[in-house]
Amino acid sequence: MAAISLSLSPNPSFTTTTTHKPSHSLSTPTFLKFPTESPSTIKSLTHAPLPHTPTPTPRATFSTRAAASTTPSTTFHGLCYVLGDNIDTDQIIPAEYLTLVPSNPSEYEKLGSYALCGLPDAHSTRFVTPGETKSKYSIIIAGANFGCGSSREHAPVALGAAGVAAVVAESYARIFFRNSVATGEVYPLESEVRVCEECKTGDVVSIELSESRLINHTTGKEYTLKPIGDAGPVIRAGGIFAYAREAGMIPTLTSS
Repeated sequence: MAAISLSLSPNPSFTTTTTHKPSHSLSTPTFLKFPTESPSTIKSLTHAPLPHTPTPTPRATFSTRAAASTTPSTTFHGLCYVLGDNIDTDQIIPAEYLTLVPSNPSEYEKLGSYALCGLPDAHSTRFVTPGETKSKYSIIIAGANFGCGSSREHAPVALGAAGVAAVVAESYARIFFRNSVATGEVYPLESEVRVCEECKTGDVVSIELSESRLINHTTGKEYTLKPIGDAGPVIRAGGIFAYAREAGMIPTLTSS
């Protein structure tokens, strides 16, 4: 490497002097001995086939199936039961009946017999006739904020167990709407207007789900409903877990 020296004379000039550093040998030290291979002794790698191992026949296999690409038309027809605003979950199913387990068929049926038994005495017409487990009203029409209160999943389950196919309300409490979709028990449909003020308990109504339309055959009037959207296929499948199996998101156990 060249070293630079600076002259301090009145007329400075730059001169360079070259110094040589001792070179370092790159030869291998005598105490390290590396074997040498000639090119002819290096063999190419070959992939030998793996031995075949027979696959045992399982007693049960997991399979998935894709969700249907077409949306079937759904129509609900029956008597309606009309309610007002702010129907909370205590009115839909009182807390004393939350000990009933919906996965137990007999308790599921009993849960339906208590649906809407928490309504105030002003509702002279009982939703479920005493001694019965099913209601003769298959469609509920209500006002704003239906299903407010606690987050109990028993609320939509109780309605479904009583035979309710759909609820048409002006608006819903968010948790009730979500529980209705997750359990797949009832269709929570929203109306464009306050249908609860134009229908009476006992009117014969139909819901055309694919057309988002409510028809009151007793009065001859029709009402536009807001589309159910992506929640529709989930409810139709029977809830979020059933939909996930249909869509192939989780496996379905099938016997071989």
